[in-house]
Amino acid sequence: MPVFSLVTAAMLALLVSLGVWQVHRLHWKLGLIAEVNRSLTLPPVSLDAALKLGKRAEYRRVTLAGRFDHAKEAYVHGIAEGAEVWHVVTPFITDDGRVLLVDRGIVPDALRDPATRRAGQVAGERRVTGVWRTPDPPGLFTPPPDLARRLWYSHDVASIAAADHIKPAAPVML
Repeated sequence: MPVFSLVTAAMLALLVSLGVWQVHRLHWKLGLIAEVNRSLTLPPVSLDAALKLGKRAEYRRVTLAGRFDHAKEAYVHGIAEGAEVWHVVTPFITDDGRVLLVDRGIVPDALRDPATRRAGQVAGERRVTGVWRTPDPPGLFTPPPDLARRLWYSHDVASIAAADHIKPAAPVML
């Protein structure tokens, strides 16, 4: 019985500590959700203001003026409603020459080719408002990108920018 009692006490201590950790994690997550919601309700800021905010710009809406460089579209794999989709990521060149990557939304595999969606290849001066996000880095099991087909499996800003020989104004995605 003494061994059983010791094992039971150790297991109880472990389970209590896991419960306490989960409560701390819950409060952290609720705080994060509140911060994201607060940031999304604030008025959009300029690129310069977002750069000055640094990490505090996360989830802030940012407004840019410039044009898309559709020749350098990249495609990031995703799943929507159980189907394979591709996020269309396009460099956006601001009026003063700075570049940010913009995730313009998802398309099914059949529409990945830009020729199949000409209406979405908007030309000329545009005003874009998007959410400032620092993507998570690729994970240990993330497949490497297929550079020949311009396919990525994570929003890897550095890798996408390097493939196009561009220097983003910030390591973020709008």
